[in-house]
Amino acid sequence: MPKKTQPRFQKMHVKKGDTVQVISGKDKGKVGEILRAFPQTSTVIVKGVNIRTKHVKPRQEGESGQITTYEAPIHSCKVMLYSQKEKVASRISYVFTEDGRKVRKLKKTGEIID
Repeated sequence: MPKKTQPRFQKMHVKKGDTVQVISGKDKGKVGEILRAFPQTSTVIVKGVNIRTKHVKPRQEGESGQITTYEAPIHSCKVMLYSQKEKVASRISYVFTEDGRKVRKLKKTGEIID
């Protein structure tokens, strides 16, 4: 019988609170903040991106149903970190500061994110 192992999670380049730009899909070009990140599935929820509608049935007698909208998750490879100052999306690199902390840096602008 094969030994069961834990799945390996790929480290995501974005985290909650980051400002990102969508680089592919129907919402390409939209800029928003990451509301939630799911490292297990490498997906993120971005504010105002990938809007879905849900039809909610009435719960009680006499109550009317409603249609609600919510943001569905998209894969983290479809987003790029976005610089608010320069208004440009960029790849990132990991660098160490003088005090030894590992931080994320935008390649295009040289801006430190963390």
